[in-house]
Amino acid sequence: MTTTTDQEAALRIASGRKPFVEPLRLGERLKELRLANQWTLEDVSQRTGLARSTLSKIENDQISPTFTAVQKLINGLGIDLPQLLTPPRSQPRTMGRRDLTRRGDGQHHPTPTYEHELLSCELAQKRMIPFKTIVRARHFDEFNEWVRHDGEEFLMVLDGEIRLYTEFYEPLTLTAGDSIYFDSDMGHALVSVSEDDAVVLSVCTPAEA
Repeated sequence: MTTTTDQEAALRIASGRKPFVEPLRLGERLKELRLANQWTLEDVSQRTGLARSTLSKIENDQISPTFTAVQKLINGLGIDLPQLLTPPRSQPRTMGRRDLTRRGDGQHHPTPTYEHELLSCELAQKRMIPFKTIVRARHFDEFNEWVRHDGEEFLMVLDGEIRLYTEFYEPLTLTAGDSIYFDSDMGHALVSVSEDDAVVLSVCTPAEA
């Protein structure tokens, strides 16, 4: 009967390296596979049965995965061992990507309280999500619940005046040129307090980027 220790030893021999994990950059390879499939840590957690915190620590080389964890990754992600152990591809420091959005040519997503225009929509796997918003809401009670999403958000008022409501702070008034950076998993909501609807530019980090 083959024991877990025997299996780990066999993997070390097959890789031609020792010890097992660090030289193989397994955490970096796992993150590469996750991002290539546009999976969040939660997606991988549900597929593999490994906790999000465990996956995050593996990706950041804070812990070395056990052989059992490696098996769960292989089975849950539908890959074989060589795919997982393949060294991450080296990425050039400058990729030279660009994506122009002419005025009014973004993807429009109107809601009862906001009219969003998503910008730079042609680029996949962006590290930030920019969008312009016309703030239609005039009163906080127009929101059924707090707006919240994973990540962080930078917001700048382009035109008009808004009142920013946040879950843990008193309401804050911002005028054209004012900006603010906040954790967007904190409940928040914007209302226009100027005569015309205010316009803001927001940049968010994607979920589990």
